[in-house]
Formats: sequence, structure tokens, C-alpha cells
Amino acid sequence: MPQKEGSAVDSDFFTRSEDGTLQLRLDGDWRAGSMPLSLRAVEAELAAAPAVRLIFETGNLGRWDSGLLTFLAKLREFCDARGVAFDDGNLPSGARRLLVLAAASSRRAAKHGGETRSPFLERVADRAIAAWRNTVEMTAFLGEATVACGRLLTGRARCRRADLFMIMQECGAQALPIVSLISLLVGLILAFVGAVQLSMFGAQIYVASLVGIAIVRVMGAIMTGIIMAGRTGAAFAARLGTMQVNEEIDALVTLGIPPVDFLVLPRILALVVMMPLLCLYADLMGILGGLIVGVFMLDLNVMEYITMTQQSVKLQDFWIGLFHSAVFGVLVALAGCLRGMQCGRSASAVGEAATSAVVTGTVSIIVATAVITVICNILGI
Repeated sequence: MPQKEGSAVDSDFFTRSEDGTLQLRLDGDWRAGSMPLSLRAVEAELAAAPAVRLIFETGNLGRWDSGLLTFLAKLREFCDARGVAFDDGNLPSGARRLLVLAAASSRRAAKHGGETRSPFLERVADRAIAAWRNTVEMTAFLGEATVACGRLLTGRARCRRADLFMIMQECGAQALPIVSLISLLVGLILAFVGAVQLSMFGAQIYVASLVGIAIVRVMGAIMTGIIMAGRTGAAFAARLGTMQVNEEIDALVTLGIPPVDFLVLPRILALVVMMPLLCLYADLMGILGGLIVGVFMLDLNVMEYITMTQQSVKLQDFWIGLFHSAVFGVLVALAGCLRGMQCGRSASAVGEAATSAVVTGTVSIIVATAVITVICNILGI
């Protein structure tokens, strides 16, 4: 029968020796809900007559489960607090291994629970070292990607054409719905904001010039780039990160296949080819959004609006927008692939890689836009 809390302890469970060793016999079944001996009884025995060492006799031990493990883990904590050596050498091997795992988990919990905030200079140094390592990894990745492009030009790159076409379809045709919606709405918003101000001066016709130049020169490329950073860049990072978790990239290295050639190069080529086409389509949808506002809100004639757009938008504006989109394609692909290749070996790391890819791609797009705009201003175009 299980012993109740507070009842007398059967002396048959304990044997003391002259050298201060207390032996605890684990006879019968020790299962949760039907423990032959309570932990409080053992603690009382140790408190009544302190011992130097606690050992176990398990010759008649029957079936046991987590109840015995919980009992032993708490008993070991009590022994450590009292300075009693806990000798688990006679316990079953499975129980000893589980006790080791439980002890490691307890130490980690105690360590994290007792952590104090690091000094300010130490935190600054850690951030600086992490930033430097990230810069070195990024530079090395860019170098590998450049070398892979060189191998492609010489016909020595190890990538499959089928992968390239599949990624181009994912980056191009499958992205048309979201690009259509966002570009159309951006054109509508620009036209509406411009109409509110220009109508005060009776210059509603210049809404066509505002929308046309803004969309074609920069906004179409920026919106397309941000869409692809959130849609395709995150997908690249998640896919490569999952391959990293599953050790598929390690398998490619073992087979002698450069991962940059096989995984990164097709994605860069796909976005470089498809981004200008998506940008042209986004320009068309943005101008269409402005046309809707001009016709239905400002009572402009359709041909009048189109003619004004043709007169305002120059060919160099198209080329600048296409150049923006090509650069954005490279940046989004590199950001997604870089974060995917840097991914850790856990499911949470895949999510962090996807998030980091979106942030890196978006920031790169904004910085590149500022740089290109300054260069165009210096060149006078």
C-alpha cells in the first residue's frame, strides 16, 4: 500500500553503515500515484540522523515511470542542499540518463533566471563584433556570388535551366496580381492627392504629368521592389533556410556542387530578368489608376489625359525606372539568399531569416533609390 504523508517510516527502506552511508532500498513498483515511500519521509530520515552519502539498492525494483524520476530529482536537490553525496551508481541506466538531462535543464533554467544585465561597454562591444562578423559574411557572400556570375559567363556554372524557368515563373507571372493591385492603388492615391491641390489653381490636367513622371521614374520600381522583397525575398530566405535546417546544403557541398551556383545564381538571374518587366507592368497600372481619378473625378477626357502623359514622360524616365528595377532585383535576391544561407538549424531560425530578408531588402531598396537619385541629379538626367 502507498504510504501516506506524515505516517511512520518503515525501517526496512533504510540501512545505515558506520561510515555515515545511508542506503535506500527501492523495492517493488515506483509509479506516479502509487509510490511506496514519500519524499518527505526520506527527508525526515536524513534530517533525523545526517548522513555523508546516500546510495540505492535496486535489486528488487519493479516497474517505474516518471514518478520515480521526480522523486529522485527532488531527493538529489535536497541532498545537494544538505551536503549529502548523492550516489546514483546502482540506479537503472535509463534513470541515470534522464536524471542527467533533468540536471542540465535545471542548471540552464537557473542560469537564465539569474542573469544580470551586462555592462554598457560590453553590450556595445558585442554589437560591434556582431556587426563586423555580419559585414565579413556579407562581403564573402557577395564575392562568391560575383565569382558564380563569372562562371556563368564562361559557361562553367553548375545550375539547372529548369530551376531558372521555375523561379522566373514564381517571381514573374505569379506576382502579377499583387503588383497590379498595389500599383493601381498607388496611382489612384497619387492622382487624388495631386488633384486636391491642383484643383485649387484650376490645373487639374497636370495630374497626368504628376502621376506619369512619379510612377514611371521611381514609384513603380520602388513599389515593385518592396512587393518582391516582402513576397519573393522572404520566400527565398525561408526556402534556403529550410534546406539549411534539413542539411540539404551540406549535402550539396559533400557532392562537390557549389551551393551559390546551384541555389543563389538562378534566383539572382530570375529577379534581374523579371523585375524590369514587372516594373513596366506596374507603370502601366499606376498610370491607369491616375487615369481613373482624372476621368471620373476631374472630368478629364481620356485622350486628353493620355496625350498629357505622353508629353510629360520622357524616354529617359523609362530607362531610369528600368535601371532602378534591375538594381532592386539584384538587391532583393541577394538579401533573401544571404539570410537563407545564414539561417540556423531550427524552425525559429527560418522565421528569423525570412524576417531579416524582408528588412534587409527593403532598407537596401530605399538606400539604393537615394543613391541613384543623387547620381541622376549630378548627371542632370
